[in-house]
Amino acid sequence: MVVAMQEKDLLERREDLLDESDSLWNELTLAQKFAASSLTQFGYELDFIRDVTDTNIAILSCNDNVAVISKDGEINTNPNIHIRL
Repeated sequence: MVVAMQEKDLLERREDLLDESDSLWNELTLAQKFAASSLTQFGYELDFIRDVTDTNIAILSCNDNVAVISKDGEINTNPNIHIRL
């Protein structure tokens, strides 16, 4: 019974994460979607999007590596940013 409840909780959390991820993907430009898709093949995950002075920047991570994608789809795998935890 306890195991079944834990599995149910885990599935609900996964669904919440997928819903959140989907909403982030919907905010990306088409160019960012293509670029992000290529990075996900290497294990990167879309963490968040920042809109800085009308410049939509997607931030992705893979382990300790961070990548940013500009509004135009340019990928920078060595950005000069610090991610707060």
